[in-house]
Amino acid sequence: MPTPPAPSSPKPLPLAAWPAAARAGVTGVMTDIDDTLTRDGAIEPVALEALRALDAAGLPVVAITGRPHGWSLPFARDWPVAAIVAENGAVALLRDGAGVRTEFAQDAATRAANARRLQAAAARIVREVPRATLARDSAGRLTDIAIDHSEFTTLAPDAIARVVELMREEGMTATVSSIHVNGWYGSHSKWSGAQWMLQRLFGRDLEPELERWVYVGDSTNDQAMFERFTASVGVANLMRFAAELTHWPAWITLGERGAGFAELAQALLQARAPAGNGP
Repeated sequence: MPTPPAPSSPKPLPLAAWPAAARAGVTGVMTDIDDTLTRDGAIEPVALEALRALDAAGLPVVAITGRPHGWSLPFARDWPVAAIVAENGAVALLRDGAGVRTEFAQDAATRAANARRLQAAAARIVREVPRATLARDSAGRLTDIAIDHSEFTTLAPDAIARVVELMREEGMTATVSSIHVNGWYGSHSKWSGAQWMLQRLFGRDLEPELERWVYVGDSTNDQAMFERFTASVGVANLMRFAAELTHWPAWITLGERGAGFAELAQALLQARAPAGNGP
């Protein structure tokens, strides 16, 4: 008998259907970056303005991305965010006075041992999958590898699936974002990065506060976050992956990418009581 498809969560409702009382209880935002805040690797102006408005209102934003440390560093310094968690939960970039402090989920010895394994796995993938190339941001990566499938080159779905298969054969965790296939050694993830940052920044556990934080994303690698966060939002371009999703966000915006994020920010700010405070 064929294997039955995995059960899917309900399709998202329009963001406008999210009750104002529930939106008013949100005290912070966690968000993906690529194709959620950005277009072609650059933040959209409307998304940057939304980040500034949320910051001014006392609603902190933590960005969580598969992008590398080196790529994320200037944005951690220049964007009004509380932190950026890069490389799918492995690296945190936090403001430290006028600069940025880097912290890691793994110790130095583990990272050094994993680096050798990552190089070997990357060489195998490039050798065995036709047209597979390392992402152009690879020089800034400290704890993972990334294969480009939609940023500067295009891989067919079967090639993407083969990359994922090879990463898993090598003992790696593998996820597919809107632009890259990411692979790494370790149990960290976007979810563990979110937990880490709430504890690191505010000294609190995320699990009891899931209704007070909203997560925003656009791709299949956001599904674990959509599944866990009560208040989860997809920007409209998430529908590109509709056939591949089993865990949907609760709500979806009308706008794509930065416009969708700005739509969410406006919805949160409109619902906030004038005397509301951050966490």
